[in-house]
Amino acid sequence: MTSNVHRVLAERRHQLILRALRSGGPAAVTDLSEQLGVSPATIRRDLVKLEEDGLLTRVHGGAVVEEGDQPFAEVAEVRVAEKDAIAERAAAMVRDGQSVLLDIGTTAYRLARQLHGRRLTVITSNLVVYEELIDDEGIELVLLGGMVRREYRSLVGFLTEDNLRQLHADWLFLGTSGVRPGGQVMDTTVVEVPVKRAMIKAGEKVVLLADAAKFPGHGMAQVCGPEDLDVVVTNEPVDTATRASLQEARVEIIVTGRVQT
Repeated sequence: MTSNVHRVLAERRHQLILRALRSGGPAAVTDLSEQLGVSPATIRRDLVKLEEDGLLTRVHGGAVVEEGDQPFAEVAEVRVAEKDAIAERAAAMVRDGQSVLLDIGTTAYRLARQLHGRRLTVITSNLVVYEELIDDEGIELVLLGGMVRREYRSLVGFLTEDNLRQLHADWLFLGTSGVRPGGQVMDTTVVEVPVKRAMIKAGEKVVLLADAAKFPGHGMAQVCGPEDLDVVVTNEPVDTATRASLQEARVEIIVTGRVQT
């Protein structure tokens, strides 16, 4: 009984900490300690736990929470070499004549650039992927319907999900905001999660594209567990805890240039 009470109290503190960070930006341990009426040591333990869960980032003397996705244009120029290495390895998995479902995000866009000249069917809700491949006559291009998220260059909503229920693809290449040590795939915005889940159901093989910054990355909404993945493609060896979780779920881990064992 006592342990249950402690757990509830800790969960409540965690909610209040996240609320304070979202409303006021970075906060110091001492400030959070005064607001919540607990010791600085308790706050530090809470921050460690929340960071492990991918819900905040600890900084000197306190913590900060990253709220929401960055616009596509801001992310597109970040870690381009790493994304290209992942994209090149992912493209090599696909055979001509197959169907490919591409998720939103910049790594999926880098993958689309690797598909030029191939005889494929590409299905996507990613408007940048659509723009990249629209003039490639060798590719049958299927653009999913839905509500446009202009800054994030994607389509979402019940129309997108309904389209996906009518389709099947040989490969799904999935993006993520972060991967927790337990292997859970996370996203920063709830509105994208139902579309990603519908994509997983529509894909025969599910491949997660995640550069090293995504371990643990961030994200508050869980897209799926490791059991829903077949392959993870990344650019650096995965940390021990996450690797163990993925391997327990029989997920193949491919580090660009080799397979992680």
